Order: sequence, then structure tokens, then C-alpha cells
Amino acid sequence: MFGGLAFLVDGNMSVSASGQGGILVRADPADSRALVEETAAYPMEMRGRSMDGWLRVDAKDVADDAALGEWVDRCVGYARSLPPKKRA
Repeated sequence: MFGGLAFLVDGNMSVSASGQGGILVRADPADSRALVEETAAYPMEMRGRSMDGWLRVDAKDVADDAALGEWVDRCVGYARSLPPKKRA
């Protein structure tokens, strides 16, 4: 769907290695504005539209393990807070 390798928690996407470089992250939509203002993240756009909770982070901003780990921890934590997806 997003053109990269996605990592799921109970069927919910947490973080994805973007086919465009960098990562696509899923965070609490209520935190989107603050994350854009306080971090290197910016809104992810698909077909000219952005949605709260879906953000992109460029490769240079997650080049070291500590920076990547912070995003992974944040996004896995959010994905764990969501109800599991039902399997068919």
C-alpha cells in the first residue's frame, strides 16, 4: 500500500521503511501537530492529502540507531494501544 516494508503489531502498522527513502510512521493522531513542530517529521501525503497520525521522517533523520529507536518505540507503543485487527 505504501511502497515499502511495513512492520505490524496485531495487524496495525507501526513503522514502514519507505520506498521513497526514510520511514513512514504511525503515531497518535492527537500528537501529530506537536511531532511536526518538535521533530524532523512532516505530514505524509497520499494523493495530495495528509492524515493526522501518519508522518514521514527522512533517512538522514533516522541514520543512527538511537534516532531510529525513538521512532520505533513511539510507533510500536501507539500500535499496541489499538485494538487488534481481525484476521480473515
